[in-house]
This record gives sequence, structure tokens and C-alpha cells, in this order.
Amino acid sequence: MNRNTVFSQIMQLICRNRFKKCVDRYKGDRYTKSFSCWQQLLVLLFAQAKGLESLRDIEVGLQSHQKKWYHLGLTNVARSTLADANTNRDAAIFEDAFYSLLERCHSLVPKNQFKIKNPLYSFDSTLINVCLSLFPWATYRKKKGAFKIHALLDHKGYLPSFMVLTDGNTHDVKVVKSASYGFPEISPDSILLVDRAYIDYTWLYSLTKTNVFFVTRMKKNMNYTVLGQQESPVINGVVEDRRVKLSNYRQSHYYPDPLRLVTIADPSSGKLITFMTNNFSLSADTIAELYKSRWQIETFFKWIKQNLRIKYFLGTSKNAVMIQIWAAMIYYLLVSFIKFQTKCRHSLHELTNIIRELLLETVALIEFLTIPFDRFKLITQKQTQLSLF
Repeated sequence: MNRNTVFSQIMQLICRNRFKKCVDRYKGDRYTKSFSCWQQLLVLLFAQAKGLESLRDIEVGLQSHQKKWYHLGLTNVARSTLADANTNRDAAIFEDAFYSLLERCHSLVPKNQFKIKNPLYSFDSTLINVCLSLFPWATYRKKKGAFKIHALLDHKGYLPSFMVLTDGNTHDVKVVKSASYGFPEISPDSILLVDRAYIDYTWLYSLTKTNVFFVTRMKKNMNYTVLGQQESPVINGVVEDRRVKLSNYRQSHYYPDPLRLVTIADPSSGKLITFMTNNFSLSADTIAELYKSRWQIETFFKWIKQNLRIKYFLGTSKNAVMIQIWAAMIYYLLVSFIKFQTKCRHSLHELTNIIRELLLETVALIEFLTIPFDRFKLITQKQTQLSLF
């Protein structure tokens, strides 16, 4: 009989040696007597899996399962200890742990939906509203507080390959231009999908010089001169496909090379949509489909807001918020890793529900992942039903 809990089986996916290197790099366990960084990660992942939103809920939830602490590697849980650890320990420990686990997930990710061999990425940000009086570092409006999560989404498996947190006032394009935010160098021949907020011709030209392709929407106030037709318009919604050059003096100085404008007609509304790219080899309908797939990063942001605890925080300092976000993303990678490894048909939402129900049960998780979700709900209902007589 398997005596390890489901939570213990999930934690075994994280390499303890690599995590220890992350801790030693920032001296996270220095002067620590009872509550190590590993135990902190255990508690934070337990909160994510169970959907707990406060320190008291976490403490009560773990105290109710004290007999199973041995399998979790816990010795003591107190909300004050967890609060102090989130405030004082460096969030970079959990950031490095996230990227360490990401390397392992990359070996299992499926290919993107397109036939092209180019690596495909989307970059965007999402806004998290908070109370300005409790989070004074998250400046956004005069009387409102918020911060942004910027993410670079790899379309292979739809995993975030880069994330950074800024205050709400930080412009999106500043994150990709300033080296202080650590935006990674994208490999040549990659395709980057961005919206119009990232149209900065200096940055776009830097992508062109490094052989990185981009696809975005054209701004309405863009001034250009038509150089010629790229290819004849085809039947499937393509209206125009032109090679152009910027005619504004400053813009043409920042981006002197030709650009490609692809105009399509929306089949549902008939509205004309124009895309701008520096790729002249792909077909016009492929360019349109590529930008349409940019919606995957919006779906990603929506999923983590609905299924992970990144809107209610266990601390008010920036360090505590970043630790909680990195712990949430580590849990996202763990669930994705299980899905890739087992190739189960359950969606990520169904998989998180299954893990939540079985988290502290001593069963083999792999056995339940082969059961259809409807049958799983019947099994769990029978197990929790009590007899009156």
C-alpha cells in the first residue's frame, strides 16, 4: 500500500539538491532553527493546492492534519512564523526555484499548434488591484493601488519562461527596454507576439537586428509609404498585403528597414484589422493566425487569477507578495508537469480539483488520473458520505 500522501508525491517532483543550492545562494536558512525555506515552500504550496487565502486558514488547515506532518516534512506551523518568513526571506530563492523547475518541464512540453519550426512567444502584462494604504509600494492612481505581472509565454506547453512584478504605473514597453527588469534575450528566428502597447520602434528594430520576428497590430496614427505588394490577396479574408516604410522622420530614424502590413477582414463583424510584422516569408493568413494565438497569454492570466491565490495575499510587503506569486507559479509548473508526464486527458482546471480533493490522502495519484472526471466525482462523493445508522 502506498503510504505517501498525494502532496508528498507532488513535492518529490522538486529536486531538493537544486532547491538547496537556491537557498544557499541567498543564505536563506542562515540563523534558522525550526522553519526552513523548504518548509516555507511546503506551506505555501499547500495553501495554493487547497485554495487557502489567509494565514489563519493555513494554520488551522495544517493543524487539522497534524498526524500527516511526518510525510510532509513539517515540525511546527505558526502563522506568525510564516508571516515573518515571507517578509524577511529573499524572494529570489523561490524565483530561482521556479526557473530550475521550468528547465525540467521544458523536456516534456508538446509542440505548438503551428507547423512552423520557429519558437513562438507572447509577451503581455496583467493588473492586480490592491489597497493602496496596505500596499503603499504598489502605486497606480492617486487613490488606487495596483501592480503588474509581466510574463513571456512560451507556446510550447504554454509555460511562462519569464516573469517580473512591477508597480501599476510602469509602462509595459519599459520592461522590455530596460535591462534592470531582466528581460531575456530571445533566440534568433523566434516569433514574438505583442499588442500595440509595445510598439516602440527602437526596441522593434533591436529585435530585427537580432533576427527575431515580431507580429503586432498597427497603430492608426502610423505614417508610412507603400513600397509594393508582398503577395496577391487570397480568398480566406486577406484584403491587403503590402511592403511599407515609415515616412515620419523620427520613426524612420528609429526603424529604417521595410515593414509588412497585412490587412484582413474579420469574418464575424467585417471589421478590417491590420497587422505589422518584419517577417516576409510566412503567408498572410499565417501572420493573422499567429496574432490570433496571442490570446493564449490572456487565457493564461485569466486561469492563474481564477485558480491560483494571487489576488489575496498573506503579507503586504513587496517581498511577501513576490514570494507568494513565485510559489503560485511553482505550483502551476508542478500541475503542468504532471499533465505532461502522465498525458492525462483532464484539463488543468480538472487536475487542480482532483489534487485539491486528494491532497492529503495516501493514494497513488497516477491511478486517479486514469479515471474519467465524472467517475472521479462519484467516487469522492461515496468516500465522503457518512452513515447515520
